[in-house]
Amino acid sequence: MLLRKLEQFFDSEISGGIVLMVAAVAAMFVANSSLYPYYDGALSSYFTVQLGENGLSKPLILWINDGLMAVFFLLVGLELKYELMEGKLKNPRDVVLPGMAAVGGMLVPALVYFALNISSPETHSGWAIPAATDIAFALGILALVGDRVPSSLKVFLLTLAILDDLGAILIIAFFYTADLHLDYLFLSIIPLAIMFYLNRSGIHRIAPIILLGTILWVLVLKSGVHATLAGVITAFFIPIKDRWGKSPLHALEHALSPYVFFLIVPVFAFANAGVVLSGITMADVFSPLPLGIALGLILGKQVGVFGMTWLLVKMGVAKKPFGATWLHIYGVAALAGIGFTMSLFIGGLSFDDAFHMNEVRIGVLSGSVISAIIGFVVLKFAPSAEKMPVKTADEKEAKILPDAEPVKQS
Repeated sequence: MLLRKLEQFFDSEISGGIVLMVAAVAAMFVANSSLYPYYDGALSSYFTVQLGENGLSKPLILWINDGLMAVFFLLVGLELKYELMEGKLKNPRDVVLPGMAAVGGMLVPALVYFALNISSPETHSGWAIPAATDIAFALGILALVGDRVPSSLKVFLLTLAILDDLGAILIIAFFYTADLHLDYLFLSIIPLAIMFYLNRSGIHRIAPIILLGTILWVLVLKSGVHATLAGVITAFFIPIKDRWGKSPLHALEHALSPYVFFLIVPVFAFANAGVVLSGITMADVFSPLPLGIALGLILGKQVGVFGMTWLLVKMGVAKKPFGATWLHIYGVAALAGIGFTMSLFIGGLSFDDAFHMNEVRIGVLSGSVISAIIGFVVLKFAPSAEKMPVKTADEKEAKILPDAEPVKQS
């Protein structure tokens, strides 16, 4: 009975979000207890991999953020490739509405943040922190609402969140790159070329590509480009179909998912969500950095996602997700403000000092929690999908989207 309950829990759409939340709460507890010196000391301790005179020496927190999170981005890349080649992003017409909503949901939060931090040049680098959406948390809250939400809206949120991840990846690539070392970038062409050849040959075994991806990760890290991008790049060389018609991509995605959602992401959350509350005043909470992040996630996401969706529908460029009211769409726009994992990740790229990172954690956690509450309440009181009448001829003729596949978190 216990094993069956555990299996049901880990198969649930909300399980990843629950584990993530537990890890975040545990981090806050430890950061404000007598265990904090051990917590901080462990994350600050250096771990070195040496080969002759060359090697990597980084504190544990960076091995987690640069190393473990590369596996997270590998899984994100696998899902992006599948959706672009065979899934929800294959038909450009299906991408217009959630795609433009994702763009609005990234631009407006960044503008809100910048407006509140315009007089603080030292915090300008954090502009992209509220632009991200945590898919696991957002879809977990949506699952809690149950069947009151039409399946087309779940597809809308999933597509929006996937494109949001793609936007975050591009932001990291273009705006969070350190000093470039071109020699390592040129060397990275070698594993890329071999992976391209293996992909074109329809290789069945994925171990050689993963090994080459690891070499690529080291070279990208040494080049100054953020190393997690190597995970995304590697994913795009995993074949969807091999020469025997099997799918190495699906096999790897299925194998990685439990480790990413129940080990890697919780470890990242535990290492990065430890807000030190000692000495914090209300003035600190409402200082430009945390306030810009929180309002960017709460107001910026709502205005950006809902506003862009409303504009496109009213202009006749796209139609609302079938069966969804404007209240449903507003609720989803609020859920898009759950930044957590990606926001903390970008925050770590933006600031490397403890003071600013503590402010980042305050802004991300408060903005994400408030967004989750607003989204849940709105969707809980929205009309049930089954009871909504079709009011117009256009809606009657609209193509009914099929029931969404089991939602994948990323």
